[in-house]
Amino acid sequence: MYIQQVYTNCLAQAAYYIESNGEAAIIDPLRDYETYQAMANERGATIKYIFETHFHADFVSGHIDLANKTGAKIVYGPTTQTSYPVHVATDGEVLKLGNITIKVLHTPGHTPESSCFLLQDENGKEHCVFTGDTLFVGDVGRPDLLDGVMTKEELAGMMYDSLHNKLLPLADEVIVYPAHGAGSACGKNIGKETFSTIGEQRANNYALQAMGKADFIKAVTEGIQPAPAYFFKDAKLNKQGYASFDEVLTHGMKALTVQAFEDVVKNGATIIDTRIPDVFELGFVPGSLNFGLNGQYAIWAATILDISTPIVLVAEAGKEQESIERLTRVGFDNMKGFLLGGFEAWTDADKRYDMVISIDDEEFELDVKHTDVGVLDVRKPGEFNELHVDKAQHFSLDKIAENTKTLDPTKEYLVHCAGGYRSMIAVSYLKAHGVKNVKNVWGGFGKIKERGGLKYVSSEVGIA
Repeated sequence: MYIQQVYTNCLAQAAYYIESNGEAAIIDPLRDYETYQAMANERGATIKYIFETHFHADFVSGHIDLANKTGAKIVYGPTTQTSYPVHVATDGEVLKLGNITIKVLHTPGHTPESSCFLLQDENGKEHCVFTGDTLFVGDVGRPDLLDGVMTKEELAGMMYDSLHNKLLPLADEVIVYPAHGAGSACGKNIGKETFSTIGEQRANNYALQAMGKADFIKAVTEGIQPAPAYFFKDAKLNKQGYASFDEVLTHGMKALTVQAFEDVVKNGATIIDTRIPDVFELGFVPGSLNFGLNGQYAIWAATILDISTPIVLVAEAGKEQESIERLTRVGFDNMKGFLLGGFEAWTDADKRYDMVISIDDEEFELDVKHTDVGVLDVRKPGEFNELHVDKAQHFSLDKIAENTKTLDPTKEYLVHCAGGYRSMIAVSYLKAHGVKNVKNVWGGFGKIKERGGLKYVSSEVGIA
């Protein structure tokens, strides 16, 4: 028996490769399916099953393409309805993989079809359980993604029953392999570890402590931040089907001359520049949005832009395909190509370019104390409420499209996040949408707080 977790940091997502006696199964694959094919080929195995724990909302799964390429059977839990062929398993159904078995545990709560997969080893011992978005390290899946179909309270009640009837009865030593880790919006506060055990979660997970159903429902439904709009679109794609990965990649990998690039932009395409913020600020094609590959690139692109938006890319040489593949994972299918030669080709053609002025924490402090500059804090609500500069306006990055309309385009603004990645996204967006007099703060709130020369406040108490 062989198990490998395939963890993708930028999505905080875990897929799994399982193998026994030459037969393999993939659980919750990402859209760039070739990764899993390559793993099976290297090990001389045949992919027999593709298990989906539920209709994912935060990424587009690779199950359809992988099934088409390998002939593997897609397996979902009870109540599943799709527009493509799948095996809808019954609760308790056992599927054989080589010398091991995988038992389907229907665990509705995150979604109605959500299921966990219990792996029993060659001796019939319960070894591990793949919990999808039902149980995380330190958390459980959010129950609020079916608004208009089921209330979050109804789903949370189902989650309570699933946890207590299906997962908590398992032995303490059974390994827990969840679908997500820290940073994912699929839970409220997922722990940093990417796997655990039933015993550890029984002892430490707030949602598994002794409490009645009503208290559980209250605990898991309070404090949930609204889901990004693309979640609902990705879930629909996973249920109804989507364009093939190969087709999207082919369109995205079209190399565009400077003239062709300009033509595509004039026809409505949005420019995404995937270089790191420190490079982007030194010069970029006017109107570009900076989502650097060094951060949660695809998540922020999908949070701020509609995933149907036509996209053209400016990337570092050799990073074009990675830039495209990572966008496809969250549902961007309308990619028109990339600028051949990157930003250097743009400047070589003597085209006008834009820059970002960045300042350090010392200059930030002086400007805040002695000028009428505006301060935009683009961190999440929890970060802002914990502590922020007294003069700062909360300008949450996920709401930037609507919030930009409230700004005075003639005023100067200083923009910061926690460390500098999100603030560059915000600055690029503001400049592209008519707010030109903006500066980025290097090092973000971390450096500002370290300097300590300003007045800071939390949601409850002021600090001199």
